[in-house]
Amino acid sequence: MSKPERIAVLDIGKTNAKVVVLDCATGKEIAEKRTPNRVLAGPPYPHYDIEALWNFAVDALKVFAETLGFDAISITTHGASAVLLDAEGDLALPALDYEHLYPQDVQTAYAAIRPPFSETFSPVLSGGLNVGAQLHYQKTTFADDFARVSRILTYPQYWAFRLTGIATNEMTSLGCHTDLWNPREGTFSSLVDELGIRDLMAPVHSAFDMLGPVLPEVAREIGLDEEIPVHCGIHDSNASLLPHLIGREPPFAVVSTGTWVINFAVGGDLDHLDPERDTLANVDAYGRAVPSSRFMGGREFEMLTSELGKLSPGAALAAMPRIIENGLMLLPNITTGSGPFPGRERQWLNDEGVSNDERWAAACLYLALMTETCLSLVGAKGPILVEGPFASNEAYLQALASLTLREVAALSGSTGTSQGAALLAGALPPPET
Repeated sequence: MSKPERIAVLDIGKTNAKVVVLDCATGKEIAEKRTPNRVLAGPPYPHYDIEALWNFAVDALKVFAETLGFDAISITTHGASAVLLDAEGDLALPALDYEHLYPQDVQTAYAAIRPPFSETFSPVLSGGLNVGAQLHYQKTTFADDFARVSRILTYPQYWAFRLTGIATNEMTSLGCHTDLWNPREGTFSSLVDELGIRDLMAPVHSAFDMLGPVLPEVAREIGLDEEIPVHCGIHDSNASLLPHLIGREPPFAVVSTGTWVINFAVGGDLDHLDPERDTLANVDAYGRAVPSSRFMGGREFEMLTSELGKLSPGAALAAMPRIIENGLMLLPNITTGSGPFPGRERQWLNDEGVSNDERWAAACLYLALMTETCLSLVGAKGPILVEGPFASNEAYLQALASLTLREVAALSGSTGTSQGAALLAGALPPPET
């Protein structure tokens, strides 16, 4: 099969979903369509609007097939999600929103069976951020529906299944704080047998695997004139990491920003991770464990924007010396349930009579301090590569460089997830400056 010239990427984030077309010769995005990722309230619980996302993806692919053309499809999605299929390939239960909180008795029962951190390097997280907790909740609370489950798929691979009819799982999503994976051994954890789901787990494939062509009926709906290969897909933060693993020697750190800020210490070890402070092991596209830490920085930025209005980066940068001199600070946490300071509630210090630009300067400093803390917790060394929305925030970047006393490089493009996913199908990595 010849190398593709253009790759379409289905990129589903927690807040927004998009379809992007990338040019393989340059690795750059040449077209994009996006939509909000809506959560439906229920019943039976808050869940993703799967059919709306599917219709959006098909419509976008149809437009791009008519106007640009593409030779392959790749997929990336947020983590902490699994999809339960019945024998006909339909949803046995809706795709559960990972922010849904379970009754205390369900949480207590799950805590009694989850493997230790030393096995999974997956910390205890709220709601369904541990996919094992989702599956336990669905199995115990909706037993009749769960009895119809024929296959369990990680989230990127569900979309590959919709396109190809081939059911798979993949390591970057299994290794994303699910409790289901043992990253040292590269195998399922003991929880899979504890939950009695080993026979339900679809086979594990490499993110790079080409699963098959688009199903004929889907190809007709999109308007494809030839067979288009679909690649297995990858967890979004690991998609952002992938371009930097090609041709760059460790140690270095990658700060992937979106709804979550995920911090990767490439070349680090797993021996000093603290499960109480939201550190964990991710698994990269090659199946290797990577020390990681995180906080919900993008969501926090959205909350600050709703309170303070639009950020003026230049004004915030100019205000930074004043707020440092006057001791204006924003302390964690703006969102709860994750990050390096669990249990803390946000607090402004010395904020009486300050301007909005000064508040924004303090907010950018807060985000940089949170990032610096997360990097320290995983023992990150070497240059720091920032990708995603925060890469355009000069106040944040300069504060992070000052705090870490290390090189901070802002990477071009609005996000690295699509470019990373496109690499699975053969695209060149984008420029790093």
